[in-house]
Amino acid sequence: MKGGGVAMLGFNAMPSFLTRALQAAVAPSPKVLVVIFQRGAMDGLNAVVPYGERNYYGMRPSIAIPAPNGGKGAALDLDGFFGLHPSLEPLLPLFQEKQLAIVHAAGSPDNSRSHFDAQDYMESGTPGVKSTEDGWLNRYLQKQPEENATPFRAVSMGPQMPRTLRGSVPALAIPDIRQFQVLAPVAVSGAMSNGFEALYAQTVDQALHGTGQETFEAVEMLKKVREQLYIPENGAAYPNGKFGKALQQVAQLIKADIGVEVAFVDIGGWDHHVNEGGVQGQLGNVLREFGGSLAAFHKDLGAKMADVTVVTMSEFGRTAAENGNRGTDHGHANCMFAFGGDVRGGRVYGRWPGLDRAHLYEGRDLAVTTDFRAVLGEVVTHHLGPADLSYVFPGFPSNPNQALGLIRA
Repeated sequence: MKGGGVAMLGFNAMPSFLTRALQAAVAPSPKVLVVIFQRGAMDGLNAVVPYGERNYYGMRPSIAIPAPNGGKGAALDLDGFFGLHPSLEPLLPLFQEKQLAIVHAAGSPDNSRSHFDAQDYMESGTPGVKSTEDGWLNRYLQKQPEENATPFRAVSMGPQMPRTLRGSVPALAIPDIRQFQVLAPVAVSGAMSNGFEALYAQTVDQALHGTGQETFEAVEMLKKVREQLYIPENGAAYPNGKFGKALQQVAQLIKADIGVEVAFVDIGGWDHHVNEGGVQGQLGNVLREFGGSLAAFHKDLGAKMADVTVVTMSEFGRTAAENGNRGTDHGHANCMFAFGGDVRGGRVYGRWPGLDRAHLYEGRDLAVTTDFRAVLGEVVTHHLGPADLSYVFPGFPSNPNQALGLIRA
């Protein structure tokens, strides 16, 4: 298989899903969407700093990031008003090269401050509605049937199937392609300990039946991938944390040309109620892993990034003011990052509501001015392909005339 160094070592016959993939190889390069969830509620006000907002410094006397001043311990200027946290320095060239875009004051209109509920609402794409059975990304795939789909069409790098990908379209949850222990989704009964065979033998989700043999063939292929040393291209160096390793494996799967259309990765460690830190500290550490991993992914894929878009999200933001423990509590609006070949980068999108007390949500939080579904709707529609957004995000009044223009149509 071109580009990925995937050898068919040890196979007597080519798996049927690979046969279909090769038959479709003459088609244009498929588009890929990578969705990243920052679990725990990132502090968007310290990640993308509104240093031009006078109230920011008054509300955060011990954890605010200094305005850009040319020094290493200050925000990295983006547009004269916003700046990146210094730990996100690897992302600055992407912004300057108009590859990276940011949407600030974005989030869910639901006012929940529960991590569990807020994550569920964002992954289901139905804020405030707990009865939704499937995830928004699975619903998108449901409306885009793929004749030559492989078992790798939708993959999640993690031990459990994320809410985002649950639904009638089959998806794989892969903790680590080097271990090949692919676990069953929550719907599977029993011990869930035998990987692929158990997944398709025991599942109560009838939509998955009939694909077990091909998926078993897929794990056999992954065993061969494991035996080969993967070397990131273009001098990319991924951080050693779980997130960096997960993104490296997503890059490996994409470059293997085995039919990946959507991939999901999450990164935790954002819930900093105590001693969050400013330039240095807990937030700075996780931002360093986050930014370094994204930059390495972009460099590793090289020219392939023209067909890949990455979008990030977190369940909610943090309070505008720091608390008495030099941390921040659960808030409302946050910021989202997007980069890739179809992204109109070099801009901070969204209407800034301000941090005056009168403009804060419930008197304490940055207000949401851009619904996260508007961002995701533009990404899937203009990057992956036309979508029935009323099905993907039921109940959301999508208005094309109010589009951000984030993605090249």
